[in-house]
Amino acid sequence: MNNNAGLFDLTGRVACVTGASAGLGQQAAAALAAAGAKVVGVARRAEALEEWAEQTGTNAATVAADLSQRNQIADIAAKIVAPFGAPDIMVHAAGINTREVADNVTDEGWDITMNLNLAAPFFLSQAFVPAMKAKGWGRIVNFASLQTTRAFPGGISYGASKAGIGQLTRAMAEAWSKHGINVNAIGPGFFPTELTGPVFADPDRAARNAAQTCIGRNGALEDINGPLLFLCSDASAYVTGQVLMVDGGFTAK
Repeated sequence: MNNNAGLFDLTGRVACVTGASAGLGQQAAAALAAAGAKVVGVARRAEALEEWAEQTGTNAATVAADLSQRNQIADIAAKIVAPFGAPDIMVHAAGINTREVADNVTDEGWDITMNLNLAAPFFLSQAFVPAMKAKGWGRIVNFASLQTTRAFPGGISYGASKAGIGQLTRAMAEAWSKHGINVNAIGPGFFPTELTGPVFADPDRAARNAAQTCIGRNGALEDINGPLLFLCSDASAYVTGQVLMVDGGFTAK
């Protein structure tokens, strides 16, 4: 008998994925639903969320909300709980990159970046920690970035927020893992998403990025599935406070 057969099975779990209207967020939501979880997708664009939910079926629900509005986090959390109960799994894929160069960074650009990329993952997770503690089980997956450790042009506010995600992940793990809540982060390399649209719009730049990886190509959306399921399941029972780079080896070179 294979005792490892159920390590990645999420049947009976409730998950919430932010940024589920497109890109890696939607890919994450689909992967968790396929593994058996009931999934609540959160994003600003209600129509795109509904399309995803219709394709996914009865195990999917949606909450249209703007997570950059910190004073709305409590209300958003209440809406997330409504369909299936409090989530066991939180995946924070929502993010913004204003691409403002250092000399042109604005208060508005800085604030929305920090609120959405850094504050929302903490405060939304904090709202669900009591329920995870009560069960003695939880999984929180933040989204880091190549810019968690690398400086890119036009990435002052984005890079600062993603560097913060690295430390936030460790600090959340230190605070909550003793209660069975493991907190880790995924650091995607270059994947074809709306956020990286300007990169892939330049074929030469995209080719240079692919050449920088050890594998020799940029990411495909489905490349996120395995690492995500690992960090959201019993398979990662003794893994917490880590940033797993899913970048084809970009940061290894």
